[in-house]
Amino acid sequence: MAELTIFIVLGAVAVATGIAVVAVRNPVHSALFLVVNFFCLAVFYLVLSAEFVAILQILVYAGAIMALFLFVIMLLNVDGALEPFRDPLGSQKWLALLLGLGLLAEVAAAARSGLFALPKAAGPLPEGFGSPREVGLTLFTRFLFPFEAVSILLLLAMVGVVVLTKRRE
Repeated sequence: MAELTIFIVLGAVAVATGIAVVAVRNPVHSALFLVVNFFCLAVFYLVLSAEFVAILQILVYAGAIMALFLFVIMLLNVDGALEPFRDPLGSQKWLALLLGLGLLAEVAAAARSGLFALPKAAGPLPEGFGSPREVGLTLFTRFLFPFEAVSILLLLAMVGVVVLTKRRE
């Protein structure tokens, strides 16, 4: 019963902060809402008895990635750029609303068809599942290319921010 209560409360907080990430105009506030969302995910991992993954969630995402995001936000100085804000895509809001309603209708149809039904109980997890050794082996053998691609993408994003900042000055 306690797990269900934790899930419901943190699920509501995660959904609310996820919406706030997109809804708020201040990028620093948006980044802070994302940090709260990452901590909610870490608690979900704790409830699932994946302690190592929860620690990785906090260290990697809430720590390193958010420090990178805040660095980019401060480097671009977007705070001053938001003052004379004019929405260039204002005429497309109705299209976005229509497409969003279509997506909700598709999700409702999928739920009615039983697509989201809970699977049958799986067997016991293999020995060492979620341990640092298993995570490292999986990350650096099976998922080595995506791991390196993401690191190069983050590096290129940081270089792009520096170039954009220098060009503006």
